[in-house]
Amino acid sequence: MTSPALIIDGAPSVEAPLHHVWSVCLGAGRANEALRADWQDHFREAVSTLGARHVRFHGLFHDDMFVYRASRGGGFGPATPLDKPVFTFAYVDKVFDAILDTGARPFVELGFMPVELATQTETVFWWKAHCSPPNDMAAWTDLVTATVRHWIDRYGLDEVRTWPFEVWNEPNLVPHFWTGTRTEYFALYEATATALKAIDAELKVGGPSSSVFVPDSRYDGEYHDRSVEAETAEAPDPDVLPWKPVWINEFIAYCAERDLPIDFLSTHLYPTDYAFDTQGAGRSISRNRDATRNDLRVMRRIIADSPYPHAELHVTEWSTSPSSRDLMHDTVFAATYIVRAFLQSHDLADSISYWTFTDVFEEGGGGIGPFHGGFGFVNENGIHKPTFHAMAMLNRLGRRIALQTDHGIITRTADDAVSAVFFNYPESMGSRSVGDATSYAQTLRLAGEGPARRIRHSIAGLVPGHVYAVEILDQIHGNVTEAWHRRGEPLNLSREQVAELMMIADDLDRSTIAVGDDGVLHIDITLDPWAVMSISQLTP
Repeated sequence: MTSPALIIDGAPSVEAPLHHVWSVCLGAGRANEALRADWQDHFREAVSTLGARHVRFHGLFHDDMFVYRASRGGGFGPATPLDKPVFTFAYVDKVFDAILDTGARPFVELGFMPVELATQTETVFWWKAHCSPPNDMAAWTDLVTATVRHWIDRYGLDEVRTWPFEVWNEPNLVPHFWTGTRTEYFALYEATATALKAIDAELKVGGPSSSVFVPDSRYDGEYHDRSVEAETAEAPDPDVLPWKPVWINEFIAYCAERDLPIDFLSTHLYPTDYAFDTQGAGRSISRNRDATRNDLRVMRRIIADSPYPHAELHVTEWSTSPSSRDLMHDTVFAATYIVRAFLQSHDLADSISYWTFTDVFEEGGGGIGPFHGGFGFVNENGIHKPTFHAMAMLNRLGRRIALQTDHGIITRTADDAVSAVFFNYPESMGSRSVGDATSYAQTLRLAGEGPARRIRHSIAGLVPGHVYAVEILDQIHGNVTEAWHRRGEPLNLSREQVAELMMIADDLDRSTIAVGDDGVLHIDITLDPWAVMSISQLTP
């Protein structure tokens, strides 16, 4: 039965669907990190508190997962070759069991290349990922087939059909994530997608998992061409440039010509770019605050006009920047930015996967210090960053929009209560994004933006007497990185310091408001610059 519309500020509520794109999937570093107890603790909390339903990571087939075995291993002596390769899944099973035991599922990224199958080795990261085309495509598809059939045997076909399968990661970033050509990646997708559909036609496969939008032709050919980036690097206003997706149109054309399946298109969106000027120096470029929404609209038009109009759109990596050493990630400024961007984009994608849920992340090795600019919602100690609270607030939203404004949203919950999130992304920012920072002190350039914003709404049609919790995250409450900064930025925390910072991290500004005898909830709260506020019903 349809519930009667609420009356908000004198007008009926809109009653439109709200898709929680922010919790469909979260990112993580690599498969081997998921064997750690702290990673699993952080993920359980991401599921229970942030609502995560899938997790995606690199390195499923990397050598530290010991899946592809061409020898018995050596130890003190040389490795003893096997007559033929075998596949062992003990480590993979531990990871996937742990994910499924939380009630979440994997978003499977198929990669990277085992050393015995790689044409080039040790191409990227501290953990030396092999990111080359296979030296034997049939051996690669045998590996993929054996792995998926193992999962079907272990978890059942109905379960595995719910897992998206993404072929590789950012193959346009040559020579880092891929050492071959664009055509060689397309051939890898063709072989992999064909192998998956041969197992079961209902398995979901997609790609090309390309990295970022660009406004130039650097990725138009078979290889990344740095020589064409100077105009981008030196542009006085990068927002007037014609930003476009990478490899999406070419990928669609390749697959359509060969009648290959595309169940979903995947790409990575960061509101940043990194381009080389005429002197060969790299420059960091920060795009406008609406870049994510604008890029998603471009992607939607491309899909609608393509031979695959029903393909899903998954942004399998997204954050304020693609650097795991960007101190902006640890701040309340980032929390406000991501709330605004997610609420702008909830109807434009099937998922937007924040990269990543934890600072247990070793692409550049372990982080230096407890707050080093890692992507995570929690640091390595499990301390909640401001972004954690922002995501928890979003997770408390209902599935029906009652009212959405430029500064927040009011939703209907399953029990016909309401849940709301409001924010103050300061007007003085204009169209600017939060950018990036190499130190916490640099992030404080945003601390003086303003002004405050008054949030006023009346919601009629609620149960009289019901009480609503108000939580506010701002520069004073829950700003744990500021507290760490004021303590001299200690590099190695004592157990006592960890406990103290955990309390500060969770010390939001909390109060309550109640529905009046007339069934009206009055909201009249002033938010300081960069504040994010949640309003949700307490258990009656």
